[in-house]
Amino acid sequence: MAKSSLSFVCQNCGAAYNRWQGKCESCGEWNTLAEEDTTGATTIPVSARSKRKGRLFNLESLTGKSADAPRIPSGMAELDRVTGGGFVRGSVLLIGGDPGIGKSTLLTQATSLMARAGHRVVYISGEEAVAQVRLRAERLGLSDASVQLASETSVEDIVATLSEGAVPRLIVIDSIQTMWTDTVESAPGTVTQVRASAQALIRFAKKSGATIILVGHVTKDGQIAGPRVVEHMVDAVMSFEGEGSQQFRILRAVKNRFGPTDEIGVFEMTGLGLREVSNPSELFLSDRDLGSPGTAVFAGMEGTRPVLVELQALVAPTTLGTPRRAVVGWDSNRLSMVLAVLEAHCGVKLSGYDVYFNVAGGLRINEPAADLAAAAALVSSLCNAPLPTDAVYFGEISLSGAVRPVAQTSARLKEAAKLGFARAVLPESARGDAGGDAGLTLGSVGGLTTLVADIAARGVKPTRENAGRDNSKSTAGDKNTAPARFKRGEG
Repeated sequence: MAKSSLSFVCQNCGAAYNRWQGKCESCGEWNTLAEEDTTGATTIPVSARSKRKGRLFNLESLTGKSADAPRIPSGMAELDRVTGGGFVRGSVLLIGGDPGIGKSTLLTQATSLMARAGHRVVYISGEEAVAQVRLRAERLGLSDASVQLASETSVEDIVATLSEGAVPRLIVIDSIQTMWTDTVESAPGTVTQVRASAQALIRFAKKSGATIILVGHVTKDGQIAGPRVVEHMVDAVMSFEGEGSQQFRILRAVKNRFGPTDEIGVFEMTGLGLREVSNPSELFLSDRDLGSPGTAVFAGMEGTRPVLVELQALVAPTTLGTPRRAVVGWDSNRLSMVLAVLEAHCGVKLSGYDVYFNVAGGLRINEPAADLAAAAALVSSLCNAPLPTDAVYFGEISLSGAVRPVAQTSARLKEAAKLGFARAVLPESARGDAGGDAGLTLGSVGGLTTLVADIAARGVKPTRENAGRDNSKSTAGDKNTAPARFKRGEG
């Protein structure tokens, strides 16, 4: 019989060490090493493993056909958009999100809709009792759906129960951190237990053809708790994002073997659960503050869906030695690059100003096409010059100050025209891809200097009191002398 082997395993990344230490050298976290039995009950001696011969298995061609449909729609269009058209049979998905964000609510609605469509659906909760799940279903008005419920944490018992009778089409495990298996001797929630439990459930899904959704906890920095190897084992990893102060919820695919990873599903949290938002642009622009300086509408793309969102910027004189840069919803490095290009090539002196940047609605933007809209919002706030309320902006800014074209120009313009916008500011080289059916007035810019000059010309005119004042000697907080800041060679 093999001798038990103890080691210290990091509960954040899964790295193993021979002795305890305060800091994990792999991920850099402190006080995350816990003593675990890494041998387990299924360890086979080396002499026995060396005598075992491999078994023969059949090889199949790519032209084989399956009698069942390759995908099963969930009944929620936004969820099917993120998964790539529905759940693939035999696939395993991992959904993570902050506590209370709505993961259980989303899965309760999805399982109820699939059960109403005639599929066998099983919901297994390791954190809540069956009565608590029923209360949630009653609140959502889904108590009449024939979803099979259970409160169980043993993986062996779960697999044995699901193997009886017809194979379920969808199985929800809420959550994977509460599951445990007899093959390893560790507490539930540890790295070893999470990895072994996920492996057993994945093996059952591949053999039976059932789709399994694993709910995962997240750490304080937003990463899914447990070893990262679980994310590599599953077929898709999805993140349910949102802020408690806002009603918007966004489902985003981080990894997807059977679909795209750049699609998003938008939901609105209501008293009756999550409501699908078929037109996110109209929702994100519903509370716009028209005519305010420092706001610009960005025509972006999330996968194949065009999304219009408002970008907000505030440029204020600083009282600190180092100006502050605060960003919400956008890459802070991208903002630093845009500020550097504005100062180096356009003469915009922002070294004495604090810059605050926000993406309205809680959406996070990742594409570089937002550079032009961000620059327009920054210059508008600095000059106190409101941008046209019926204009959208998109384009990538290079380090030389040129505005580069972006993909899917026609789709961005069609979405803007559908929401009532009349003009669009886009790269000059993208006019040929705009198409003639959008019906928008196109204002093309070849360089960032042209855009800055146009916005600065709309700045607040000097009043009678400061009409004779020299603009080059104005104070840092004087908004009426904004055009003078764009003269090269002046600070």
